[in-house]
Amino acid sequence: MTPLPDPAALAALRAGGVDAPLAERLAVYAALVVAANRRLNLTGARDGAAFAEHLLDALTLAGDVSAPLVDVGSGNGVPGIPLALATGAAVTLVEPIGKRAAFLRTALSTLGLEGAVVAARAEDAARDPGLREQFQTATARAVASGPAVAELTVPFLAVGGRALLQRGELTARERDAVADAALVLGAELVEERTVGGERRILVLTKRSPTGPRFPRRNGVPTKRPLCLR
Repeated sequence: MTPLPDPAALAALRAGGVDAPLAERLAVYAALVVAANRRLNLTGARDGAAFAEHLLDALTLAGDVSAPLVDVGSGNGVPGIPLALATGAAVTLVEPIGKRAAFLRTALSTLGLEGAVVAARAEDAARDPGLREQFQTATARAVASGPAVAELTVPFLAVGGRALLQRGELTARERDAVADAALVLGAELVEERTVGGERRILVLTKRSPTGPRFPRRNGVPTKRPLCLR
């Protein structure tokens, strides 16, 4: 049974300028997350209105999405699920924690979205021939340092695809490291876009196949980010 839209989320989304049909579907998704949050620790947002802020942030990427889409370290499904709802793109959600992966499968089914959930670490999933270099868009929402996120997303992209990295405050040191890491991975940092306050989007375009060395083994991209000195 499909839950009713979370009323506080719906009101916040409409106030944020989201049109009614999309706001309704996003508010249903918010209701799913809020209901499961106590069991699964999916979000720090305490209610639907607070979670709607995360949904609005995710929608800042909607104009950049081309299908198919992969969302790395998906957790509660943001930004992958909101972007799939907004764009109609088929989405693959990569989430290593089994209980969260099960929640994501339920969410995709309940929302009628085309997609799949991969219950694996990104380092392992990106070496699967069925997933490696198969996507036009990759997202990851601040799961690690910028260079680490680049290493965990770019291997999933086909040549010509783009990684959309949502970041907060970004030092010149980290920005330079992302640009250098992108080159190592066969990509290029082509845009840095500010979307409000300290929030920004880094856009990496895949220029050539990623070398077989990358991503490195589990945990290494986060512990020893490429080019971050």
